[in-house]
Amino acid sequence: MSGNATAAQSPGDVLAARAAVFAALGDETRLSVLGRLARGEPLSIASLTASTPLTRQAVTKHLKVLEGAGIVTSRRVGRESRFVLVRQPIDDARDGLADISRQWDDALARLKAFVER
Repeated sequence: MSGNATAAQSPGDVLAARAAVFAALGDETRLSVLGRLARGEPLSIASLTASTPLTRQAVTKHLKVLEGAGIVTSRRVGRESRFVLVRQPIDDARDGLADISRQWDDALARLKAFVER
């Protein structure tokens, strides 16, 4: 495993974290919410529901999934929570995809070398 996974994490823990990220990203609504949070500004649930057909309850449900995967974190500001994107879990998942891509590239190079003998 590469990426920013710490030495303290077992390979199983790293895979479980990546799987949680991919599962959380597997929903169109959550991807939309992440797109808005990716702009860098902390947003409230009211801000995230503005100009969308989503209810506050629906956005709250999706934010809980994103928080559970470590992709989003919240902070209380007065009476409301503000949500921000945490990039590290997404970067770690991207690194996992890069590892898989390299493994496939290596396997294809070996196959090509074998066939061309």
